[in-house]
Amino acid sequence: MVVNRRASRVFASVPESADMTVAQNRAAPAVRGVEIDVSKPREPVAAVGRLRRVALIGNALPRRCGIATFTTDLRNAVAAGAPDLHTCVVAMTDGGQVYDYPPEVGLQIHDDDPRDYRSAADFLNAGGFDVVSLQHEFGIFGGVAGADLLPLLSRLAMPVVTTLHTVLAEPTAEQRDVLTRIVEVSAKVIVMADKARALLTDGYGVAPQKIEVLPHGVPDIAFRDPDGAKAALGYSGRKVILTFGLLSPNKGVEVVIDAMPAILERCPEAVYVVLGATHPKLVRRDGEAYREGLMKRARDLRVDTRVVFLNRFVDQATLLGFISMADLYVTPYLNEAQMTSGALAYSFGLGKAVVSTPYWHARELLADGRGVFVPFGDSKATGEEIAGLLTDDARREAMGRRAYASSRSMTWARTAQRYIAVFDAARAARPSPAVSSPAASPSVAPPAPDLQFGHLLSMCDDTGLFQHAVHSVPDRAHGYCVDDNARALLLACSLGQGERRLPDDLIARFAAFVQHAWNPDTRAFRNFMSFDRRWLEDVGSEDSHGRTLWALGACALGDVSPSRRRWAASLFLEALPSVEAFSSPRAWAFTLLGLDAYCAATGGKGAAGWMRRLLAARLTACLADTETWDWVWFEDGLAYDNARLPQALIATGHATGAPAQVAAGLRALAWLIPRQTAPAGHFRPVGSDSFGELRKPPRPFDQQPLEAAATISACLAAARVEAETDWTIDWMGEAQRAFAWFLGENDLATPLVDVATGSCRDGLHPDRANENRGGESVLSYLLGLAELRGTERHAQAHSVHVVPSAFNR
Repeated sequence: MVVNRRASRVFASVPESADMTVAQNRAAPAVRGVEIDVSKPREPVAAVGRLRRVALIGNALPRRCGIATFTTDLRNAVAAGAPDLHTCVVAMTDGGQVYDYPPEVGLQIHDDDPRDYRSAADFLNAGGFDVVSLQHEFGIFGGVAGADLLPLLSRLAMPVVTTLHTVLAEPTAEQRDVLTRIVEVSAKVIVMADKARALLTDGYGVAPQKIEVLPHGVPDIAFRDPDGAKAALGYSGRKVILTFGLLSPNKGVEVVIDAMPAILERCPEAVYVVLGATHPKLVRRDGEAYREGLMKRARDLRVDTRVVFLNRFVDQATLLGFISMADLYVTPYLNEAQMTSGALAYSFGLGKAVVSTPYWHARELLADGRGVFVPFGDSKATGEEIAGLLTDDARREAMGRRAYASSRSMTWARTAQRYIAVFDAARAARPSPAVSSPAASPSVAPPAPDLQFGHLLSMCDDTGLFQHAVHSVPDRAHGYCVDDNARALLLACSLGQGERRLPDDLIARFAAFVQHAWNPDTRAFRNFMSFDRRWLEDVGSEDSHGRTLWALGACALGDVSPSRRRWAASLFLEALPSVEAFSSPRAWAFTLLGLDAYCAATGGKGAAGWMRRLLAARLTACLADTETWDWVWFEDGLAYDNARLPQALIATGHATGAPAQVAAGLRALAWLIPRQTAPAGHFRPVGSDSFGELRKPPRPFDQQPLEAAATISACLAAARVEAETDWTIDWMGEAQRAFAWFLGENDLATPLVDVATGSCRDGLHPDRANENRGGESVLSYLLGLAELRGTERHAQAHSVHVVPSAFNR
């Protein structure tokens, strides 16, 4: 993320969703830059009610693309229409590019850096903006289908109004998911065609009242005879056919070139002007091969003297001159699903007769005789219609005048007023909450609930903790497991001073279960035990072994009984060597968390220190081997207890002075957080339906308490090292947001816990909560709660304010 504080030349734009080619006239007046100063109160703007500050997210000039020109023009029009309304652009910068942005661009986001998106949310929240206007187009945001944008949106404290420049009729699963999440978090959605509204309501299930159809803006230029502009540009005596915009294969220019011999037979004075630079992405990939191919095509047809290619990125005044001199504008796009065309809107707004293929935007704008349609890719029909209009001056002029009259409601001044009205309605419907700033006093998070053990105690007998429950009644049919008894031992040993402790005889039962689970013959812990105390296996899973070592390490460090601390340390060392042969990254992570505690208790030399280095190196290598620009994770899929993997690296690297391990853990956790964030901003655990899927966005259900507890722990680990890093994520706020999932800030708005008894439901299905309250769930809740309470006590003891994230304000 780069905050733009430079003064530079000012650009404006002529919009085209995905294909415009324009820079601003240098003689245009500069627009005042935006400085964020949250320390000074701001008076409401009388012209627009209490709407005071609006930020736009999108591409911005001088980047050469349609979204850049649209975003810049919209900002300029809004600023001109409401001079006291502060506006600012957050510009998307494509990978590896550098742009000399004007001062109204307050900040830029590098599209391939996930950290920039989160930092941008901090910037916007701190700036006190009332509304964010998002310009959405596929391909300008990072991540799969632009998913890197979602963490930014979910962190904003103000309403979002999203302009969709493309709505796909047949999206990929990832595109549908991302667009659906963007729409969910948006207060209003703006589209520029009725077809887009129909696709959203019928294909995406968007409520009609959420959608506004606003036209693409056009300059307010007087209707002109083309002869004066022709003389100025050297085209006197010619009948000018014009196409403009960034040149790319989907524009269909070759169709008009193929039609030129027939056009010239009927209108010998015709000339076809193709104005615009080649699309930058096409140039980076293929150079000018496409343009050169078009020029060769014209030579082969012997029309090269009547096809003029102007490979230029022209300023606005020059562009308007070229449009003014045109007798006819042709837009022969090859794809029906073109939802918006700024080039078409501009030509229409200047009163030009248009010949077009029937793509969606053209079909609506040129209906009722305001233009002429030709079939896609049909050079014969294209030539006939163009020649017919060029040789019929009266028909052509009448069509242009109809277009000009129809476009008066589309001028940028009128379009901007409509946008302002939508912004104001969104702000009024959802007033922005107060946002903390450097000048404001920090907020104090509400205290976490008290720890209550009633349900946990009811789930225990003289053997240990039962695995499952039917509703809140212990289910003896499924017996016990070392996983849950190890978790219970971990909880007992994690309760700090000042907390109510578990009964000592109960802690002894958990320890006895762990001891009995150890199988010295196999050098492994058994996991599952039936109600009649029969082990159901000789060797448990690698993960259960690692989790048990974690509990033993915690017991060696924090048990109130010195005797149990010595027992735990001894069994830990006996069971540790088996981990060397393990292949499960989670088993490595659990063991590392146990080693963190064990080494704190004993010094961490010898075998323990060697194993710690080995497992940390393995986990770091897993991330390095699997990580790509859009998949920053240790495995090719997301499974359970995900956040424990980065937590283990953060804790280990912090304790051993290995900053590369800390950085790797933070990087993975920062990637995971937005994938566990719903569009509305609340915590959404990775759903169990995702398990087994490779490199795909997580499914939302079923949701399990285990994931919330893991995220709480990992974020608190990150918070403890944040002073040593340059991350701007509010890790404490993320931990609180994950804990709020237990209390009802979730997809179903359903509390999962009974704070009076400490019971916790087993999770969320798509339509309901799971009413069973088993051992893993209650321990997940209590472990998360205990960690948060411990952090609160530490903060209070050191006079540190715990500031909740924007989601909880």
